[in-house]
Amino acid sequence: MASSEKNLSSTSGASLADFPDCKIGIVSSQWNVEITGSMLKACREHLLQNGLKEENLFVLEVPGSFELPVGARMMDDRHNLDAVICLGCVVKGETRHDEYINQAVASALTQLGVLKSKPFVFGLLTCENMQQAIDRSGGKHGNKGVEAAATAIQMAMLRQELKQAPHRIGFSS
Repeated sequence: MASSEKNLSSTSGASLADFPDCKIGIVSSQWNVEITGSMLKACREHLLQNGLKEENLFVLEVPGSFELPVGARMMDDRHNLDAVICLGCVVKGETRHDEYINQAVASALTQLGVLKSKPFVFGLLTCENMQQAIDRSGGKHGNKGVEAAATAIQMAMLRQELKQAPHRIGFSS
């Protein structure tokens, strides 16, 4: 979670160089496309700079943030991905629609992650106004797309490590 004092887009560490078959999907909302487009570009670049092969990167655009979980599930079902990143932007308006959408997306992505035992990364900006969205999609608070990509890399690698770990039963000495 970014704050006024911290830019969380400065990430380092995990690389996919040792995981050449890693497949990651990005599902991006077309609503507030000036924001989500910037997030998508930064997310994509970060994944490729950190070792993801271009042919193992899948991108799908959906109409709005509410459709992110369904798009993520459809993409994963088709490509059997190691991680799915969901990017969107919901700006508070005069009603409470933002609360309903944000909660529904967060809940659905959590359920997908648990159900499918893989990361479905929450890259949804939940902003009070458009300036906050600009600040978090390449402005003074960095780019949530980069943060989401870094999370997906770390979680996909963790998932891969756990798959390859030897299975043991009982105590070891």
